[in-house]
Amino acid sequence: MMFTNEIESFLEEDLGYNDISCTLVPEKVVHAIIFTKEDCTLAGLDVAKAFFDYFGLQYSTDRCNGDRLSKDDVIFFLHGSSHSVLRTERIVLNFLGHLCGIATNTRRCVDIARQYSDVRIACTRKTTPGLRKYEKMAVIAGGGDPHRFDLSDTIMIKDNHVKLMGIEGAIMSAGKKASFTQKVEVEVESSEDALRAAKAGVDIIMLDNMDPGEVIDTLGLLKSSSVPGPMIIEVSGGINAGNLEEYAKTGVDVISMGSLIHGSRWIDVSLEIMK
Repeated sequence: MMFTNEIESFLEEDLGYNDISCTLVPEKVVHAIIFTKEDCTLAGLDVAKAFFDYFGLQYSTDRCNGDRLSKDDVIFFLHGSSHSVLRTERIVLNFLGHLCGIATNTRRCVDIARQYSDVRIACTRKTTPGLRKYEKMAVIAGGGDPHRFDLSDTIMIKDNHVKLMGIEGAIMSAGKKASFTQKVEVEVESSEDALRAAKAGVDIIMLDNMDPGEVIDTLGLLKSSSVPGPMIIEVSGGINAGNLEEYAKTGVDVISMGSLIHGSRWIDVSLEIMK
């Protein structure tokens, strides 16, 4: 969902205070299409519709977020003011290009992982400031998991928390402050620390910056030890489409990848006014 103040903030950035270029043409009713110039997974439909509604443009589409599109597939048919079509053109195309890029990259990674397991492919909080909810929704459109939307969703104990309080101290403090609806996750970089976190009864253990061999060894240690369960085991750090296969074979529950968002290439999407 996009709120009016968000729409107007984005428009203020793009239109400025003296928009001449969009008013050079005569004000009349026009028809236009938005289409993809390359194969992709679709995301960002709701964002585009919010801008069309704001400007009173009529639109139609038979597409859904998550659809796999081929080159030259039409995403939207538009009908309305020539000035409004031009004013929405670049900002809508920017959103669609960026979000389709994330969804396409996510779908590629999900498809790779599905060859080996049902592991969840998740993004991280490495998002563009101001665009997080849109980028995470694009991950969902691509078949991925959004992970935490913000710091309130789950309590994550990271390396700096551990340096200040120790693993057990941080877990104990989190347990006292957490709502009964919140899970507690601990980031660890060694098998020994993973075992300590497991014995303290956390909900999720993130194995950070471990290679696939270390991940397998850690899973073996946790399985052979008497620890409370069940726990979710997540792996993260330096994972991309190139090495994803080896991590998908380890047997973890979640693979989180910042590269789903910051490593995505924009999709080429275009708007054309029909004569």
